[in-house]
Amino acid sequence: MKKNLISIDITLGKYQTFVDSIIAFAQNKTSSYVCVANVHMLVEAYKDTAFAAIVNNADIVTPDGMPLAKGLKILYNIQQDRVAGMDLLPDLLVEAQSKQLPVFFYGGTDEMLQSTQAYLLTHYPNLKDVHFYAPPFRQLTSQEEQTIIAQINESGAGLVFVVLGCPKQEKWMSQMKGKIRACMIGIGGALPVMIGMQSRAPKWMQEYSLEWLFRLSQEPKRLFKRYLITNSIFIGLMLKAKAKNIFK
Repeated sequence: MKKNLISIDITLGKYQTFVDSIIAFAQNKTSSYVCVANVHMLVEAYKDTAFAAIVNNADIVTPDGMPLAKGLKILYNIQQDRVAGMDLLPDLLVEAQSKQLPVFFYGGTDEMLQSTQAYLLTHYPNLKDVHFYAPPFRQLTSQEEQTIIAQINESGAGLVFVVLGCPKQEKWMSQMKGKIRACMIGIGGALPVMIGMQSRAPKWMQEYSLEWLFRLSQEPKRLFKRYLITNSIFIGLMLKAKAKNIFK
């Protein structure tokens, strides 16, 4: 079941049901994709109807950002668990290890993927089969695309973790649905946090929807404009939606 929040349809349910559903897709080799949605994704979808369609066609859209979970509470009085990529990634790896599911990491730099490989060997030593591919920073040729599709399918991976950043990873997953026989999850910035390349905000900041502020303090030059604009737009959209609900 999904519920529309301004521009995107968010999947509802308890945190564990998201994990269970994704693992079921992976075990069945169902060609599917999961969007891990935050304020940035919601605003991108609001500005671009084509991108909104990509997100809303996803098999699962998780409320990654606490503001989205709170938005569902404000507009619909729905008490929705937050399903953050930073929690989902390690939990899915635990399940993959337990169920002997091969996994594939697509995206990121060679350096990041090498660090990921070292991290997994230490923290998930019983993962059955792990594959990595860092695509070039350009559009793939048709032949290269067919080669990577074949590589992923031949690997037997049930889970494909896509590390391209929003909106590139969502567009890629949408294009690959029906071609890659696996569940694809756009994990974006969750991977560098998991392997220790970046830090995660303290728990109290997560609970008070201030994780964006922590990230801003880590990368002020890159993120200042994005957060200034997207957060302001999101607040405005929420106020508009709330007023619309009140005066129906």
